[in-house]
Amino acid sequence: MEDSRIVELYWERSEVAITETSKKYGKYCYAIAYNILSNAEDADESVNDTYFDAWNSMPPHRPSILSTFLGKITRRISIDKWRGRTADKRGGGEIVQALDELADCVPSGHSVEHEAEAAELKKIINDFVMSLPLMERRVFICRYWYLDSISAIAGQFGFSQSKIKMMLHRQRKKLLSVLEREAFL
Repeated sequence: MEDSRIVELYWERSEVAITETSKKYGKYCYAIAYNILSNAEDADESVNDTYFDAWNSMPPHRPSILSTFLGKITRRISIDKWRGRTADKRGGGEIVQALDELADCVPSGHSVEHEAEAAELKKIINDFVMSLPLMERRVFICRYWYLDSISAIAGQFGFSQSKIKMMLHRQRKKLLSVLEREAFL
């Protein structure tokens, strides 16, 4: 079923929307959730929460790209679930490592007065990612959006882990340079 029709089903408040979403994007959402949570039950729960959140978001929101909309919801829910699960034990894991790698590039802060800066940061990072050559962009997104492990990315693209690590290191340096040039840091 076409995405536009699925969105229309949400707007009509038809429960078929969730069934069709699950058929078309269930594996996609599950992969995002599992990469973050590394637990099948938690990933399933996050996917179900994604459907519920999508149901509550449409209407009034009408996403132009349904896959991206669902991916963002799944990622947010999964990261929140992961944070809740690991609040007392901030040990290792891919999510910690991936977010720590970007920590030097991206300033933190969740106060209201930083919302304008956050919007600008989002634009700068989006522009940076879109400026990367296709392969580098895909590696960057796999690591920092989907939070894939270095070994999984290496396997997916047929590169050695050291090549992936070096590629990501260079990308972070470029991003840091862009942020400094834009006077964001």
